[in-house]
Amino acid sequence: MKRDRIIDMTRGPILRNVLLFALPLVLGNILQQLYTTVDTLIIGKYCGTTSLAAVGTSAQPVEVVLCVFLGIGTGVSILISQYVGAGNRSKTLEICRTAVSFVWVCGIAVGALGILAAPLILRLMQVPEDAIGLSTTYVRIVLAGSLGNIGYNMNAGILRGMGNSTASLLFLVVSCVVNVILDVALVAGAGMDVAGAALATAAAIYVSWIVSIFYIRKHYPELRFPAFCLRFSGEQLRAIVRIGLPIGLNNSLYSMGHLALQTLVNSQGSLFMAGQAVAGRITGMANIAIAGMSSAATTFSGQNFGAGNFDRLRRGYRRIPISAGAITLTSCLLFLLMRRPLLRLFTQDATVLMYANRYVSVQLLSLWMFSVFNTIICTVNGVGLVRYTTLINLLMLWAVRIPSAYMIRAWFDGTWIMLCFPISFFFGMCCMIGYYLFSKQWREIISRPDAGAAETV
Repeated sequence: MKRDRIIDMTRGPILRNVLLFALPLVLGNILQQLYTTVDTLIIGKYCGTTSLAAVGTSAQPVEVVLCVFLGIGTGVSILISQYVGAGNRSKTLEICRTAVSFVWVCGIAVGALGILAAPLILRLMQVPEDAIGLSTTYVRIVLAGSLGNIGYNMNAGILRGMGNSTASLLFLVVSCVVNVILDVALVAGAGMDVAGAALATAAAIYVSWIVSIFYIRKHYPELRFPAFCLRFSGEQLRAIVRIGLPIGLNNSLYSMGHLALQTLVNSQGSLFMAGQAVAGRITGMANIAIAGMSSAATTFSGQNFGAGNFDRLRRGYRRIPISAGAITLTSCLLFLLMRRPLLRLFTQDATVLMYANRYVSVQLLSLWMFSVFNTIICTVNGVGLVRYTTLINLLMLWAVRIPSAYMIRAWFDGTWIMLCFPISFFFGMCCMIGYYLFSKQWREIISRPDAGAAETV
């Protein structure tokens, strides 16, 4: 195994390791944002407002179809991190084979189901008639890439669990280059509108998945990683389902909640939809640290729990959320200062810009709370305690965010529904801080004596 590619979370300075682990993921998140940003820039320039609205509203149904299986991938990452921390090679091999089998069985089925269900989902979202045809085309083509999407995310999760976050950046560089080239060729050059953008995205994710397979086979030959496999370990499958399914179902219900919110956005018309789509590109760039720090928190927690380094877990479970919140707040304030010229890169429509500016300002001032909330959740998930975090995630969305959005539209002004985000972020953050302070289950874990002799600093 190439040790120079792995960050061992069980020893060394905690925050340095977390930041080093998160940095490639942050850079990767920037590249992922370029996927959608390039789509938006090119479609906004060459296709018009209706196409821009169609691409903006199409992200949610794609997320609904894929999110259960991406949650399963998170479960695999958590288990791998625990096995690596415990030094259990045999179970690491078993779970890799089971994960590959899962990808093939589910990836094909999800793609077929999504293609069939796309028109119904978009109708339920109340997508305007002028955008429904383009939205259906985009969703169907992107979902044809489900096998590659699930496969790439599963492989990236395996590598993160092993302590390797650098490889994901390599995969995304390749994918982003393919996506940009095909976007320019198919949309700007061939005039294929949103179909060209969707083909570029689907092709890029397949390339990324294939590259990830070759990478694991070359750099981790001891895993004997198969490109295709239909052999399940019953024990590992049960473990994956036990941890990953609650996360996946939570993701699914969360995405369905986003559909409900997107329905509110769509009810305000195509100009507001376009403004929200443009705003999402800026807020997506501003919160890039959240996913990286959250993944680092999961790996840190899982590896130290598996290794029995409870003293190290005690010292890290507060430092990581505080650092993530501070980093997110700093980046959001910088983007807040630059928001107007950045938004003008996407559109010159005055009404779209007005809505986008409003949406961006509200989000950027509150994302730090989501960062604290999410890194605490990932720390708790890393030790396998997923029930409470799933419950709070669902309550934050279904009991707070969605009801507050509907109340804002009913009692105030529907073009201010983005205020539901800071309300729900504050609720979720308080609940997870309360879990740290008052949960007997969590206190029992962090009060255990160390089981190993890993170096602590």
